Amino acid sequence: MRILLFALFAFGASLFAEVTFTEQPGRVRVEIRGQLFTEYRYGDAPHVYYWPLIGPGGAKMTRGYPMEYAEGEEHDHLHHRSLWFSHGMVNGVDYWTEDAEGKRALGKIEHAKILAKENGAKFGILQTEQKWIAPDATVPLRSVQTVRVYDGPDTERVFDFEIALVAGEKDVVFGDTKEGTFAMRIAESMRLKQPKGEGRGTIVNSEGAKDAKAWGQRANWVAMSGPIGEKIYTITFLSHPSNLRAPQRWHARDYGLFAVNPFCEHEMDKSQPKDIGNYTLKVGETLTLKYRIAITEGDAAAAKCAERFAEYAK
Repeated sequence: MRILLFALFAFGASLFAEVTFTEQPGRVRVEIRGQLFTEYRYGDAPHVYYWPLIGPGGAKMTRGYPMEYAEGEEHDHLHHRSLWFSHGMVNGVDYWTEDAEGKRALGKIEHAKILAKENGAKFGILQTEQKWIAPDATVPLRSVQTVRVYDGPDTERVFDFEIALVAGEKDVVFGDTKEGTFAMRIAESMRLKQPKGEGRGTIVNSEGAKDAKAWGQRANWVAMSGPIGEKIYTITFLSHPSNLRAPQRWHARDYGLFAVNPFCEHEMDKSQPKDIGNYTLKVGETLTLKYRIAITEGDAAAAKCAERFAEYAK
């Protein structure tokens, strides 16, 4: 009887779940109310990533290249795969860049296993484990990515991203480089700069810095706004105040790269000593980083970024 009741409860929970996860070869499909939101993808690239990233009204919020070839997209930066976490210097190894010709010894971030997959009525949770593999086949670092996807109004999409970085049998040094770390490559139409002129996108951060002035600055959040089709959308990227070196620095570029980097100091502020941003994770230690991304219709003012950060900080 207990088994039957548990089975009926589980069936009922999945039946009424608004956020669902479905495992498929090389990916986990994430749906909100039966509509695709994103997919956790692995096995077809040097690092795991989330693509596509679908906003309100079915808008594609990130660039399709190199996963698909869409008209009007630039084919630069092969490693800018939609939404991902990596870093350009881990024990001296580059896990950020991709080399299509295979001429460089680069690190790889491989999917290890799915730890949890929880459908839910208000939110769902996907937890996965990755191995950071060095060119000599050693694994200096493992990570656990936890994504919490919320159901909500039709005009927004909100999800939390938490990553636990766990050192292996040796200390792990995250080097001071701008090439990192939790990043997304936004839709081409939202860019500030287009290949042949100015774009219609804008950037603003929590300190009031705008557009190019936001690059390399410390901030609790950064918002990128711009058009997709006939509508304006805003992506608000928030860094939790408990994070290492909060408020962290941002690698927000006018061509569409949008990243937060806890391991960069000198590379974004040349007045500081070289390598001052290095961070050592001792053997067996864990570093946890937390972020939230909100995708909303309207400009940054309509997105109420400061209010969202206050809510997230609690």
